[in-house]
Amino acid sequence: MSRALVFAGQGAQFVGMGKDLAEAFPEVKDLYNKADEVLGRSISSICFDGPEEELTKSNNCQPAIFVTSMACLKALELSSGIPERIGVAGLSLGEWTALCASGALSFESGLKVLEARGSYMQEACEQTEGGMVSVIGLTVDQCREIAEKAGVELANMNSPQQTVLSGQKDKIADAAQLATEAGAKRAIVLKVAGAFHSSLMKPAADKLESFLADVDIVAPSETVLANVEGKPHADAESIKAAMVKQVHCSVRWFDCVEWLRTNGVDSYLELGPGKVLSGLIKRIDSGAGLNNIQDKATLDKYLEAAAG
Repeated sequence: MSRALVFAGQGAQFVGMGKDLAEAFPEVKDLYNKADEVLGRSISSICFDGPEEELTKSNNCQPAIFVTSMACLKALELSSGIPERIGVAGLSLGEWTALCASGALSFESGLKVLEARGSYMQEACEQTEGGMVSVIGLTVDQCREIAEKAGVELANMNSPQQTVLSGQKDKIADAAQLATEAGAKRAIVLKVAGAFHSSLMKPAADKLESFLADVDIVAPSETVLANVEGKPHADAESIKAAMVKQVHCSVRWFDCVEWLRTNGVDSYLELGPGKVLSGLIKRIDSGAGLNNIQDKATLDKYLEAAAG
């Protein structure tokens, strides 16, 4: 099988994530200790013990998912060596994890970027009344028409039959109604802090652009898919531009997976909390092999299957 690694985005977090891996592997525990040192606070205790309301705050959630995803990768590398793969990808903040895994930026820089990114996005949420709705059962073109009618935007193109719309909260309600009338199987208004991946996040993107000016980013050592283009990143400067754009523009997850599929990937390993990406990939490529590692039990299960 030809593998790709994929990394979780915001919303996948849960209290207790990473705790058993840190207990099982001293090197993973060191990773969490390093995160605490870099951030100047105990992000590890927020991951391991919560409370949930602290973990869900964007300035905590984003670096917490990042360090946990990197912890899952570290545990895998310690157990079976660096896994061979054709490429790596991540959804939203997970794209930063993918860049770190590819050597484009350091672990320390990734933590700092995601703490800042989370804070900027939270500030933008508090300045607007934004929301998001997940539309299932309509095509992207149908969702684009609904977005235009309701005055909202395409946020996530997750699969051929799942698109997330983002915008002002009252307009999101209108979009949900229009989607239902158009025959959507479901139109789910999401429990989120604001209108992510929309123009309402432009203030956050502008602040992130300034922050990234002093962050060292190099060309990745392997293929990393860019959310905003659905194709591989190139040089360091274009990475910075794409990652700023990603905050307020559409995430083309479907196109990322399609690029991997057409370039030979037939197996995906999801690293980090939850199995959201595995579910999305299954809707895009029903024949793909899917595995995830989010704790010691799933690591052991993956290693047992790989050995067999």
